Amino acid sequence: MAITDIREFAHLTDADIEALAGEFDAIRRDVEDSRGVRDARYIHNTIRLQRGLEIAGRLVLFGSRRRSRWLLGTAALSLAKIIENMELGHNVMHGQWDWMNDPEIHSTSWEWDQTGPSAHWKRAHNYAHHTYTNIVGMDEDVGFGILRMTRDEKWRPINLLQPVANVILAATFEWGIALHDLDAMKQLEPESERGWNSVPSKDFALKAGRQLLKDVVIFPAATGVAWKSTLSANLTANLVRNVWAYAVIFCGHFPDGAEKFTVAEFENETRGQWYLRQLLGSANISGGRVMDFLTGNLSYQIEHHLFPDLPSNRYPEIAARVRALCGKYDLPYTTGPLARQYFLALRTIHKLALPDSLLRATSDDAPETSSERKFERLRAASGAVGATRDALTGRRRGLLTALRSHAEQTVAMRRRRAAAR
Repeated sequence: MAITDIREFAHLTDADIEALAGEFDAIRRDVEDSRGVRDARYIHNTIRLQRGLEIAGRLVLFGSRRRSRWLLGTAALSLAKIIENMELGHNVMHGQWDWMNDPEIHSTSWEWDQTGPSAHWKRAHNYAHHTYTNIVGMDEDVGFGILRMTRDEKWRPINLLQPVANVILAATFEWGIALHDLDAMKQLEPESERGWNSVPSKDFALKAGRQLLKDVVIFPAATGVAWKSTLSANLTANLVRNVWAYAVIFCGHFPDGAEKFTVAEFENETRGQWYLRQLLGSANISGGRVMDFLTGNLSYQIEHHLFPDLPSNRYPEIAARVRALCGKYDLPYTTGPLARQYFLALRTIHKLALPDSLLRATSDDAPETSSERKFERLRAASGAVGATRDALTGRRRGLLTALRSHAEQTVAMRRRRAAAR
């Protein structure tokens, strides 16, 4: 099964985890104390850029059906929608800019440019996902109720359709998230009030209706003879935004190394163990400043999960300190290029579409799911329990060293089996 004892899995003692929590708390305090003018300038400049791109895209599309103008206008709209969704909507609604006390850039007032109501998303994402990150059976974002992303979830025949469902989810990601969040909101209502005429359903219908009216009717009609061109540009920009947001989210949550956890691990979780779960349950995307900006700085998914309400423009400097702590405590820091991270997530989607009887590894020792039990062979061989130190160098021998030793032992065992055949 997934991780049941994060202390044992991480090869840390209780004192280690408490000390690690103190160091993460210090990072939070330092960033909170240093927020100021440069951060405010960043978010205001981002808003101006996003609005400028959208206005430019609309103006280029206005009254013209020329292909060159369609391409330019659609590209500007796509970029504007990506920035609005990733760097603005997602981060503003996390409360990253509430400290400014600006009513326009506040988590309680921001309504983003997609079909799901902001209030629904904040309840399902900010609370449920960030509280129960990667806990199987509690975090509904593990596969979004559509995809089987861990062997801890029972295989069903419908999972055979995962490769197709994944493509549909990518293309309609805003709708998938909206319906996912709607279901989460309905669960808060009395069972007798969860139908199509429930309050959450009405809120969803109103928001989705406004979005469709804007993209399908108002903006196309405003461009006169070019209405068909504008309509296709709007739909294409939404598709680009959906696929990009989907890719970023999947690269941050489902590549190898983004661990899953059990309810048992959560029941007696300390503050330090919560930090550790966020660190081990997330993955970053490497790619530079442009990549960081276009992902809403969710290329720093690890830092985002550790500090979801700190300004996104500060994640690069936070990342340097988090990586240093990972080195100090011999913990893995999962990161890689977008293509690689997505390939690993895609491999899991296709692999777990199959029944377990056709799979080689188990949920205790698989690339996409593992538990503390994966180290039983190492523990039996070395007799080591918990964090240890190298006798010669004094260097900590923690999870990162254990993972490397496990990989080496697995390769050696396979070679011995091959030689014996």
